[in-house]
Amino acid sequence: MHDPTTAAPEGERAGRREWTALVVLMLPLLLVSMDVSVLYFAVPSISADLDPSGTQQLWIFDIYGFVLAGLLMTMGAIGDRIGRRRLLLIGAAAFGAASLAAAYAQSAELLIAARAMLGIGGATLMPSTMALVRTMFRDATQRAKAIGIWSAVMAGGVALGSVLSGILVEHFWWGSVFLVNLPAMALLLVLAPVLIPESRSAGRGRFDLPSVPLSMAAVLPLVYGLKEIPSEGMRVEYGVWLAVGVLFAVAFVRRQRTVASPLVDPALFRGRGFGPAVALNLVAAFGMMGSALFTTQYLQSVLGKGPLEAALWSLLPSALVGFAAPAATVLVARGAERRHVVAGGFVTAAAGFGLLAAADTDALWTALSGAGVLAAGIVIVMSQLTDLALGAAPAERAGSASSLLETGQEFGGALGMAVLGAVGTAVYRHRIPDGAPDAARETLGGALASARAMPEHAGEALTAAARAAFTDGMHTAALLGTLLLLAAAAAALTTLRCSSTIEAESPTDRTTSDRTYATTDAGR
Repeated sequence: MHDPTTAAPEGERAGRREWTALVVLMLPLLLVSMDVSVLYFAVPSISADLDPSGTQQLWIFDIYGFVLAGLLMTMGAIGDRIGRRRLLLIGAAAFGAASLAAAYAQSAELLIAARAMLGIGGATLMPSTMALVRTMFRDATQRAKAIGIWSAVMAGGVALGSVLSGILVEHFWWGSVFLVNLPAMALLLVLAPVLIPESRSAGRGRFDLPSVPLSMAAVLPLVYGLKEIPSEGMRVEYGVWLAVGVLFAVAFVRRQRTVASPLVDPALFRGRGFGPAVALNLVAAFGMMGSALFTTQYLQSVLGKGPLEAALWSLLPSALVGFAAPAATVLVARGAERRHVVAGGFVTAAAGFGLLAAADTDALWTALSGAGVLAAGIVIVMSQLTDLALGAAPAERAGSASSLLETGQEFGGALGMAVLGAVGTAVYRHRIPDGAPDAARETLGGALASARAMPEHAGEALTAAARAAFTDGMHTAALLGTLLLLAAAAAALTTLRCSSTIEAESPTDRTTSDRTYATTDAGR
């Protein structure tokens, strides 16, 4: 067995220590993904205790995701330089401290600041966990299994966060949703130095500080604009935010191509299949988050489920997710071409959208089946594309490669919510009766609130019309999602053609590939 303080040579099979270390790595991954949704049921209690303004309440929700998305590329590059395990431990300590601060925040401003710190910690943890999986599991078949587990835990954490939030808030105070992070982070700090090997890139040159604000100036305006459009509609101010983000993104890319030690090495995209994997992964996130926008509202506002009841029902589709990624890994290990498996995942997800398009205003099981099939297909896609991208990148660039994948997922998710949300909203407003109150014409939530203030018969009529209009909007968005995912399936068959055999690449081939990156560095 190799020295546990160093990464294994390429191609060496992982043993019991590495698989135990993988379990330890799943702790921060689960908690970071849960923190995306853990406030869903805590908001009423927070509002009662801290009395935040409407703007402050939005920032309590959103600041975590914004900071996380903005720092992923920076933290991935830092991990490559200072060591991924070291960055993981720093992030775990920061995440634990921020969780404690959030749990006992005495004002909305302090809670927003604590959530921002949680975002910083999350940005260190996510690329570190994925990069360490790449460096610990050098055997292609084992790496594929480990990444399948990683993908399933990531997807399951988002669903589990809202349910855990509801249970904790029902029995304790709202700060308990943050305190659950502390035991897991303490365990990670104790076990990681023993079980997880350190890995870092040698000879990367000076860290390019100007690239950090450039990357954040590109990511944050884009994510902000895309996340606001579904709820507020397309406004000039959001168009300006998007334009600013695009301009800074162009400047960021130009700097990465010309600077001696880039934050994100453009040579990564010369690896076989890396570029297509990042792009298709973005499309997968588009489908996942775009559908979640509708299914969450459908369960609560169309079917009339309470928040906790809706969250518990939403756990059912997650059962399929647990089997999807391992099944895909087995198929590839038995000789199936990866591009066929990825294309099959996209087709499966498209079928899930098709089921959502068939759900009427009283179709719980159709909607849940659609959500489950869609999620299973997306997890198949993401697990295979993640393995492909990390396998195409040398271990020395594992942090940067991981951060690019995850940043793409953030963009894809925000874009899916913006585009499909805008389509659904447009159809809703077109189908709502002309005589409905202004609030009812804006959103389904506004319609239900208006209906409660109306006489019984009129309120029931407005409620039925609004639910039908929302369902029609969901149908249209689902049909658009179906077409997009089928197009992605076709693109996978074409663009991954030269990447289908990468899982069979020998250690010698990988050494040659790594030497190409080293030559690129030397030539700068």
